[in-house]
Amino acid sequence: MSQTWVTPGGVHPPENKHQSLTQSIGVLPLPEKLVVPLNQHIGAPAIPCVEVGQKVLKGEVIAKAAGTVSIPMHAPSSGVVSAIEHRPIAHASGMLAPCIEITTDGEDRWIAHEGVDDYEHLAPRKLLEIIANAGISGMGGAGFPSAVKLNPGRQRPILTLIVNATECEPYITADDSAIRERAAEIVEGIKILSAILDHPDNIFIGIEDNKPEAIEALAPHVEGTGISVVSFPTKYPSGGEKQLIYILTGKEIPSGKLPADLGMVCINIGTTYAIKRAVVNGEPLISRVTTVTGDAVGVQRNYETLIGTPVSHLLAHSAFDEKACSRVIMGGPMMGFTLPSADVPIVKTTNCILAPSYAEIPDDEPAQPCIRCGMCAEACPVSLLPQQLFWYSQAQDHERLEAHNLFDCIECGACSYVCPSNIPLVQYYRASKSEIRKARAEKVKSDHARERFEFHKLRMEQAEREKEEKRTARREAALQASAAPSNPSSSVPSSSAADIIAAAQARAAAKQATPEQQQAQLERTIAAAEQRLIVAEQKLAEAIEKGSANQSVLSAAVENTRQKLEQAKAKLAELTA
Repeated sequence: MSQTWVTPGGVHPPENKHQSLTQSIGVLPLPEKLVVPLNQHIGAPAIPCVEVGQKVLKGEVIAKAAGTVSIPMHAPSSGVVSAIEHRPIAHASGMLAPCIEITTDGEDRWIAHEGVDDYEHLAPRKLLEIIANAGISGMGGAGFPSAVKLNPGRQRPILTLIVNATECEPYITADDSAIRERAAEIVEGIKILSAILDHPDNIFIGIEDNKPEAIEALAPHVEGTGISVVSFPTKYPSGGEKQLIYILTGKEIPSGKLPADLGMVCINIGTTYAIKRAVVNGEPLISRVTTVTGDAVGVQRNYETLIGTPVSHLLAHSAFDEKACSRVIMGGPMMGFTLPSADVPIVKTTNCILAPSYAEIPDDEPAQPCIRCGMCAEACPVSLLPQQLFWYSQAQDHERLEAHNLFDCIECGACSYVCPSNIPLVQYYRASKSEIRKARAEKVKSDHARERFEFHKLRMEQAEREKEEKRTARREAALQASAAPSNPSSSVPSSSAADIIAAAQARAAAKQATPEQQQAQLERTIAAAEQRLIVAEQKLAEAIEKGSANQSVLSAAVENTRQKLEQAKAKLAELTA
């Protein structure tokens, strides 16, 4: 038996797993409508490549990946695309996100597809391409695209592959039931992962000792494969990636680092099964095992659930008693969140729908002041200081939150679980993380704006300097040209000075009118002045006759016009003399 290590902190909540393991994995009736969100993963949302009214087949691509850290989406069943719009998704806030709605036709017809049996002879790059095209992301946590996670680069060779079968959160049994019924396919998926990672030295399946049936199901399939099934004592949250790595290897992932930096990759058991189906069977990720449990449902079991199935559809086929239900939770009681509506769809990371009674999970009690008991620090599996993080979150002191490694918090809820004051600590941490991420994004935008402004300012200053240099050069050339006749020792050659003077004289001459043109201009000026003088004298005479008050103004205008006429006549006489 392999050696294991004990992680700090942790709690032992009631497991409540047996209720949903009394039956095998079930199959639900086909929903009338399937709603496929386009952002079921970390990274850019997928881009729709279908139109409303278009017919699609099961497994057909309906949205393409929007970049490297993105995955495509596929039709979970055959039917007609009935809407492409924003809909409520699986989020505590009830936020809207772009979705594709498919009205199913009841035929559940597949596209033509085939897998690869001899995957050992395929290049890792080709296997990663199959996984990426199948739309597979992590199914046990944040939903990181699996093809990206399995391609750490040549500079980081992977020596240890860890398959996470821990499933430590209460009520959830999706992975447990999958291992019991699909152990052979899961081990086949592990072999595919090994081929992609160039056959790591160590391959572990980490599983808690409260799953003896799953451990027994794996045993015959891992014999002689080099895969080790390692069980360890049950404690929440042993299923965290960093916690499981420490339990199995004794190595701690430093803050800000990834397992790949230490030569390790950790993959969820459900993701491993999906990878086998994608490579060997040629099927994209369009369904997953989901636990439906809680005392408010009459039938508690696991279902193979199509992605996009409304939560209300699962509840309706599980004898749901809405009056007895305190809330509907997606996920477990520790890390899950209450759904604002049961109409939201199942996504690739949905491992459980929990409908507890009021006796199981009563309404939240009001939070009381912190009594500084320190129980939260004892329960933290990451050895953080939850009490200080809580204070800094209340004060919105982002600098101190980051100094106390807020982003190392895995939001397991252990601190909230043991808090005697009922303080929702994890909610404060989540809110602070969002605020810090938003501040970082705004800082990046402001930095880009500042860089653009500074670059624009630099260009304007450069252009102004170039203009000033040209003006200075012209002034110096003019001074040197004017000084050339009296200063033979001028540094400017006399031929250059003469050329400058000649050019200036030519421009002046071009602008100067000929005597004939000047005479014609003066004659036109005299004629116009004579006409204005006649009009002005007539107005003055009328004003005198009427006794108008503006006689003095008109008299001055007549005199001014007469003077201009005399001046023009004098210039004409001088020109023609």
